[in-house]
Amino acid sequence: MNRIMIASKRLAEAAVATVLLLVPALWNGFPLLQYDSGGYLARWYEGYLVPSRSSVYGLFALSGWPLDFWPVIAVQAMATVWIVALVLRVHAARGRYALLGTIAALAILTGLPWIVGILLTDIFAGVAVLALHLLVLRAECLGGGERAACVGLVAFAAASHSATFAVLLAMLLLAALVWPWRRASVQGKALLRATGALGLGAAMLLAANFALSGRVAWTPGGYGIVFARMLEDGIVRRYLDEHCPDTRLRLCDHRGEIGGSADEFLWGGELFNRLGRFAKLGEEMRMIVLESLRAYPGTQARAATSAALRQFVRVRSGEGVVDSIWHTYAIIERYIPSAVPAMRAARQQRGEIAFTAINRLHFPVALLSMLLLPALVILCARLGCADIGLMAATVLVALVANAVVCGVLSNPHDRYGARLAWVATLTVALVPLRLRRTLPRAG
Repeated sequence: MNRIMIASKRLAEAAVATVLLLVPALWNGFPLLQYDSGGYLARWYEGYLVPSRSSVYGLFALSGWPLDFWPVIAVQAMATVWIVALVLRVHAARGRYALLGTIAALAILTGLPWIVGILLTDIFAGVAVLALHLLVLRAECLGGGERAACVGLVAFAAASHSATFAVLLAMLLLAALVWPWRRASVQGKALLRATGALGLGAAMLLAANFALSGRVAWTPGGYGIVFARMLEDGIVRRYLDEHCPDTRLRLCDHRGEIGGSADEFLWGGELFNRLGRFAKLGEEMRMIVLESLRAYPGTQARAATSAALRQFVRVRSGEGVVDSIWHTYAIIERYIPSAVPAMRAARQQRGEIAFTAINRLHFPVALLSMLLLPALVILCARLGCADIGLMAATVLVALVANAVVCGVLSNPHDRYGARLAWVATLTVALVPLRLRRTLPRAG
């Protein structure tokens, strides 16, 4: 009976924590939307692959359409609460209502509930970093079912976005490099299990892409996205100035129209549409990217370093949660008309959501949390919480990898940084929770 009561209390605490993470979406009256949401939802209906829009997440998101997508964000919230609860237990950061208190703090201090409540892959980036950390460094603390669930979570997250896959791969490669010297922390079986999770994610993505498009292919868009970043950095202009006229380059005839930001070129400009977008301009963009890398290595290195550094500190909440996401609106209106009334009635679509005041808190908290990670690696070794120090090192690696992948290969955006910043805040919060249990009480 006592076990049943304890289990019931834990379940009730997790349920309340889940609702806390759904508060922004519930207040909005509809799951939050972003520029990219429509691209994921359209994959099933359009039947072809588009850059940076995973068919795996697209199918997952679309599965919730009969209930206006609420089941999708409910699953995202439950997965987040579960992995946070697992991290608290594994790192002995327990206490009365520790889970509820931690989720409440994250809901106030970070953009976590806004990331959970949006039809987008971003929540799975942070969740997967935590799951991979547990699989590789704390597997002995997990039950068989928990390890299997972490494998599934990592696989799904890896399949949901190529940038997430790359960050997880970078973490795994670093763990493999450390393994010969830190076998007590990094076990061979754990590495194999984590490798299998990423392999499963790759297989899921290839299978979903084949089912939708009839092609065994990765989600496209790599060279086109890098091209846009190089365009914003002025490298494309330099290349065209030095090589035009060139019969291989259609862009030579449009040099006067090229300019502005990467986002303006790819998503807001007419030139890219006129020239056939990724389908017809893809090979030319690939050629310019590869040849400019060879021609301007110093310029490329400086631009890449600057992009990564800028991405590392771009961590504000709410980027893209606006009321002018016409592509997403058009996709829902065209393919899922039953959701249109609720979507149009939501606060977001009425322009009632703003993040200026929120980021007066979220932004400094995120930066401070990230700044504290290196200190935790050292301090935790002295305070008897070396496992948390190891987690801080893991999260720091993930943040650096994320900055390089997203900043260099795409372009710096707050959205890319915010989806991992909350994990740094969670890591910092583990220390007082642990010390509260281990330090002797005064008096």
